Amino acid sequence: MAKRRRARSRPIPSRRRRAKSTPATQPRKIKGLPPPATPKVQVPARKSTYVEAVAVYERGVEALQRRDCATAAARFREVLDRYPDERELHERARLYLRVSERELQRQEPTPQTPEERVYAATLALNAGRDEEAFGHLSRAVADDPSNGTAHYMFAVVLARRGDGANATAHLRRAVDIDAENRALARRDQDFDALRDNEGFRQIVDAPVSASGGRRRARGRLSR
Repeated sequence: MAKRRRARSRPIPSRRRRAKSTPATQPRKIKGLPPPATPKVQVPARKSTYVEAVAVYERGVEALQRRDCATAAARFREVLDRYPDERELHERARLYLRVSERELQRQEPTPQTPEERVYAATLALNAGRDEEAFGHLSRAVADDPSNGTAHYMFAVVLARRGDGANATAHLRRAVDIDAENRALARRDQDFDALRDNEGFRQIVDAPVSASGGRRRARGRLSR
């Protein structure tokens, strides 16, 4: 009876050299060409508006630390108005805006004269507080109907509120008092909504006469 052979514990090495297996994930090299670059996972970049919004917010904080509450309030309001998608900044911007406005009310004395009301209204407009400016200027033109600057600024506020008829009326009065207001209105961006208004065009396009209204030194602040 033939003796049974045991199975060998190791296979007999083949004479033929086996090719090295290439993992499926490893890119195949082609002679004469550089190996393909491993693709990188693209992390979505933060929107550029976030950087801008943070910069505006930080300028507001710096102004608040300097006790420049009007500038601080304007910057925090800019964050809320210009960057509606940056909601994570909005809560802090609203908080500091309330602080800035509260400090402004403490710092600013109540204006008494028409000139003081015009000045306070200009500061309010610069800070975007149109309703406050409206209150100051309505009192100023009532107290001094001959104040051309008050009428001009009131026309600006009314134009920004969309009240074209009353804006035109006060602008006409401002030009009657001081003809220089006509040139100001021609290039004032706050009147852009009235450019097609016939009454507005009659005011700004009218030729300046020799007498041209009463001219006087004016101290209107730039806005």
